Amino acid sequence: MLLSSLRIPWTSLRSPRPVQSFRFFSISSPRLTVDMGTVDTTERLSRLRQLMQDHKVDVYIVPSEDSHQSEYIAPCDGRREFISGFSGSAGTAIISSGKAALSTDGRYFNQAAKQLDSNWQLLKRGIEVPREMMLTMWQDNGAGPGGKAVGVDPSLITAAGARKLAETLEKNGSSLVGIQQNLVDLVWGNDRPARPREKVRVHPVKYAGKSFQEKVNDLRKELESKKKAGFIISMLDEIAWLFNLRGSDIPYNPVFFSYAIITPSTAELYVEDDKLTPEVKAHLGQDVVVKPYDSIFADAKALSAARSQATGEAPAKFLLSNKTSWALSLNLGGEEQVEEARSPIADAKAVKNETELEGMRACHIRDGAALTEYFAWLENELINKKTTLDEVDGADKLEQIRSKRDLFAGLSFDTISSTGPNGAVIHYKPEKGSCSIIDPSAIYLCDSGCQYFDGTTDTTRTFHFGQPTEFEKRAFTLVLKGTIGIDTAVFPKGTSGFAIDVLARQHLWKEGMDFLHGTGHGIGSYLNVHEGPMGIGTRVQYTEVPISAGNVISDEPGYYEDGKFGIRIENVVMCREVNTPHKFGDKQWLGFEHVTMTPIGRNLIEPSLLSEEELKWVNDYHAEVWDKTHHFFNEDELTKKWLERETQPISK
Repeated sequence: MLLSSLRIPWTSLRSPRPVQSFRFFSISSPRLTVDMGTVDTTERLSRLRQLMQDHKVDVYIVPSEDSHQSEYIAPCDGRREFISGFSGSAGTAIISSGKAALSTDGRYFNQAAKQLDSNWQLLKRGIEVPREMMLTMWQDNGAGPGGKAVGVDPSLITAAGARKLAETLEKNGSSLVGIQQNLVDLVWGNDRPARPREKVRVHPVKYAGKSFQEKVNDLRKELESKKKAGFIISMLDEIAWLFNLRGSDIPYNPVFFSYAIITPSTAELYVEDDKLTPEVKAHLGQDVVVKPYDSIFADAKALSAARSQATGEAPAKFLLSNKTSWALSLNLGGEEQVEEARSPIADAKAVKNETELEGMRACHIRDGAALTEYFAWLENELINKKTTLDEVDGADKLEQIRSKRDLFAGLSFDTISSTGPNGAVIHYKPEKGSCSIIDPSAIYLCDSGCQYFDGTTDTTRTFHFGQPTEFEKRAFTLVLKGTIGIDTAVFPKGTSGFAIDVLARQHLWKEGMDFLHGTGHGIGSYLNVHEGPMGIGTRVQYTEVPISAGNVISDEPGYYEDGKFGIRIENVVMCREVNTPHKFGDKQWLGFEHVTMTPIGRNLIEPSLLSEEELKWVNDYHAEVWDKTHHFFNEDELTKKWLERETQPISK
């Protein structure tokens, strides 16, 4: 049954209708994305437009995120991919009665151009561009919502995003319509994958470094200092981190569908009871009350009603993350009842404790050894054995090698195994039957990561198993200089990733070259491979959050020639305090410690382009890789010889 629409001014919404059937997806499940071909979306768009007409909306917005604002989602929440055919992780679909547009950022321009069929227009915009700006730009092209009703599922857009969008629409007489039942779900019908319902697991203190009771108490102190009645948590990785729990509801991300409410006296976890093992229940004990997942909306309404009925001095507001959905905010009473801010859990989670930092060091050594074994194997197969291997063969072999390492828990994202032109597709995902044969005479780019119980890895290496061209070597070395620039940076406490991003690009810029993605993102500790709130890049939000000691961040500049090759070098670095000869302003000075331990493509380096300091960095790095990983190969002569060759010093 179709549910009625709601229009500005906003009123309270009931919770979205729950899905009643479930399916298991493990963290390391097979690649779930479609290949690089197009999907005919004509019939899907026709059915969606009929539903739009039934709900009296002229434009419908389909975000990428789920109701928890997850970047990576379970298959059942892949609505934007279903309606558009575009499988990238970032983007927004906008559909009117006569047009359809997909906006995405520079990582996906190439991929989107290949995957969108003729029904779609590609808007090449950054993901930091608000949806209201996209609609305005679209309107300038004659397809915008002037004087129209714009519909959206209120559980898939943040409250802040809904406000900004509504304000923009009202300027030209349009309105925002919150539709409880997702219209794409109605088009998808019985073919829509079921919601996963896998068991939750305890993440032991020996890996977490801090009990969940301590974390909850720290959060309560934060709420007390801000005079807030409580904090309603909707981000899945924040809940997993806070309670020292992990799950498998989203591929590669060890999280589980849940909400939580923390007040000065209570801790409530909203998760289906049958997902909790006896071990998890014992872990939570009497400190946490477990409630059904979907009851969060009814409880939010009850909290709002209780606050409204309070007498005397104005009661404290509830704290909400600025990533909380519009639907949940409305159930809590909206702006009158809540205060939105960057989540204090996100900030705390991003500063790793000593146990987590040591786990990062350890897992990156094991993971680096696995990568070294893979690259040695791949070169031997391609060059010595003349074996024909496609990109998926490579990715599968790498996963098989990693799975033998201690504390292995699965991959942290789809392996990007790409040869030649496919390397220029920044988030390329090979699929059996449509991927390319690995060409030993072309550049090979491999971006991959792993989940271990003691940490999360993310590494990119670019190799050429034959003779690279002079331009390929020059481009690679300019990228390497950017990697070193971030790795060796020293900066005062309070410096943002926005401020140091230029260190990764300056050498490319001098030759009129650049790359269309961020330089670095935060990384979780056996959690999401992409973690905020800090990062290195040109996104506006990176100006708001300084890099702090304890942050774990990727360092990954690149360069891409469409139709030819892609180059990216990615190490994971940990921010730490450094000693400097002077202490201007009595400030704390920060720098980075790299933890990724696998060789950099030696034959792609042009030594003449490196300064003496950079050359020393390369040689010192390779000596460190040898020292920390060669013992893994005492019984593997092939890999040991390859590692020894690839870590030999280079000179001008």
